Amino acid sequence: MRIISICPSNTELLAYLGLEDQLIAIDDYSDWPKSIRTLPRLGPDLDIDMDKLASFEPDLVLASLSVPGMEKNIERLKERNIPHIVLQPNSLEEICEDLLKIGELTGHQAQAENVVERIQNLLSRYDAISKEIVDKPRLYWEWWPKPVFTPGQTNWLTEISRLAGGKNIFDDVDKASVQTDWDDVVSRKPDHICLVWVGVDHDKVNPDIVRKRPGWSEFAPVVDDKIHVLDEPLFCRPSPRLLVGLQKAAHLLHPDKYPDFDGKDPILGTEI
Repeated sequence: MRIISICPSNTELLAYLGLEDQLIAIDDYSDWPKSIRTLPRLGPDLDIDMDKLASFEPDLVLASLSVPGMEKNIERLKERNIPHIVLQPNSLEEICEDLLKIGELTGHQAQAENVVERIQNLLSRYDAISKEIVDKPRLYWEWWPKPVFTPGQTNWLTEISRLAGGKNIFDDVDKASVQTDWDDVVSRKPDHICLVWVGVDHDKVNPDIVRKRPGWSEFAPVVDDKIHVLDEPLFCRPSPRLLVGLQKAAHLLHPDKYPDFDGKDPILGTEI
C-alpha cells in the first residue's frame, strides 16, 4: 500500500506495525523512527499541503484529531475523496484499538495483535506494582505554561501517572485537556511538576521559568527541587512510545519499586 501519515503519533503507530517501508510522505513533525526522516514532507500537521498530498495518489492517509485545528485537514481530505481514516485516541486502550484497526486495513492484523499483547502484558506488570504502592505522589503535568494546559481525567497521562505509582492532580476534571491557571495548580498541592511542553525540545524547556512564577518560590515541588523536564515525544504523542515514558517516569518516582529503564523500546526490543 501507498500510505501517508499527517501526524507524528500516526507515523509511530505504523512503525510499531513494521509498515514504515510503505510510507510515501509524512508531515513536517514526524521524526521517529529515524528511517522515515528522508521521506517527502507535506507541511506542519495543522496545515498539510493537500495539493502535494494528492499528487502522491495514496491508498490510505492516516489523519488525526488529537490536536485542535486538525479538523481542517479532515475536511480537505473529504473534499478530494482521498481514502483516509481519522484517529483520536485519548487512552492506552484506544491506542491499542487503533493499532488493530490499522493492522486490519493494511493486512498486518497478526503483527498488530502481537504488539497489542505485548503492550497489555507490560501494562499488567506496572499495574500490579502500582497497586502495592500506598503513598502515591501527586503529579502536575504541564503541557503549556501560559495559558496553562494540562491533561485531565480522560487522557493517557492520567493512566500513565497511575501506572507509574502516582496521581494526576487534574484527574477529577472530565476532559482530555484542561485549561486553567497557576493559582489552581498551587491549590491542588502537587508533589512533582512534570514539564512536557508540546512541540518544544527538551533542551529548550527552562525550569527556572517555573521557579520565577508569582508565589511559586514557596511552592512545595519548587522548594524540594522536584521539577522534571521530560522528553515531550514520550508523553505527548498517543502511540506505544508512551510506554518508554511510563518506564522512565515510574523509576523516577519510585526507584525502589520499578526497574530502571534499560535503554530499549519495551515493545520492539530495539535501542532507543
